[in-house]
Amino acid sequence: MRATVIHAPGDIRVEDAPEPKIVNPTDAIIRTVATCVCGSDLWPYRGLEPVGDPHPMGHEYVGIVEEVGSEVGNVKPGQFVVGSFATSDNTCANCQKGWQSSCLNREFMGTCQAEYVRIPNAHGTLVATDEHPSGELVPSLLAVSDVMGTGWYAALAAEVKPGSTAVVVGDGAVGLCGVIAAKELGAERIIAMSRHESRQKLALEFGATDIVSERGEEGIARIKDLTGGIGADSVLECVGTSQSMSQALHSARPGGNVGFVGVPHEVAVDGQELFFSQVGLRGGPAPVRRFLPDLIDRVLSGHINPGKVFDLTLPLEQVAEGYKAMDERRAIKALLKP
Repeated sequence: MRATVIHAPGDIRVEDAPEPKIVNPTDAIIRTVATCVCGSDLWPYRGLEPVGDPHPMGHEYVGIVEEVGSEVGNVKPGQFVVGSFATSDNTCANCQKGWQSSCLNREFMGTCQAEYVRIPNAHGTLVATDEHPSGELVPSLLAVSDVMGTGWYAALAAEVKPGSTAVVVGDGAVGLCGVIAAKELGAERIIAMSRHESRQKLALEFGATDIVSERGEEGIARIKDLTGGIGADSVLECVGTSQSMSQALHSARPGGNVGFVGVPHEVAVDGQELFFSQVGLRGGPAPVRRFLPDLIDRVLSGHINPGKVFDLTLPLEQVAEGYKAMDERRAIKALLKP
């Protein structure tokens, strides 16, 4: 099969690789219908995370089940499935509490930019649709496997409630999906922080009521101006840098909440400052599996359309261009067709 491999920062290649096989009785093999490049894939691509030895890439996927292990009973060959970037047995104590991304048997996916993928913990990870979806719905279902589920978690972690004011820090795919989530959860005012016109337009289409282009102290001041000098009830931090975290924390009102889902890089939170801010802080890898049935239903019913974050579609063979376009901010998110 063909699969994506990173060799060094900026060096993405599509190479021949062995087709995956069932290793454990809880595995499944899927033929990918669509996969994509994630913003977090850009960290090693930009040299901000060590690459080490050449290795496969990708953790977002939808596809058709080809084969299942002997202990997989919830999906069968021929079904269209959506999964999560973090696999889970969905039975351990953490899973039962809804924290499947902290499953005691968790494995993070990392081989999905390929024609075929082995899914560990398939019984607890994969959710099948009743029938094969139309091609128009595939991008939104692919978004559910990570960015929509992560944006949803950011909104829940920030405790977005009906009638509240929410700020979304970050205008990548996760941030834009966070706008959708805030809208769905009933926020009355949604302030999207973005400097890019195409992303601003999409944020407004998804439900943002205000756009703030300033950053840093100017951005915080603008948020305060828009919220009566107090700050927002909920802030979704969807980037993962020191600046974005600082902006998020200082944009929340006393008693407000920050949900952070951007993978942190050189982020440090001052304990005393957090203490006196009285701002709640929760984040981490999103328990996407908890949200899959609900989000899949919202997509299939036409209620949400997060697939619009994919503004570049390429064959898998051109995956290097997908990385380059996202790195240069010529694309929000690149969808790949194996």
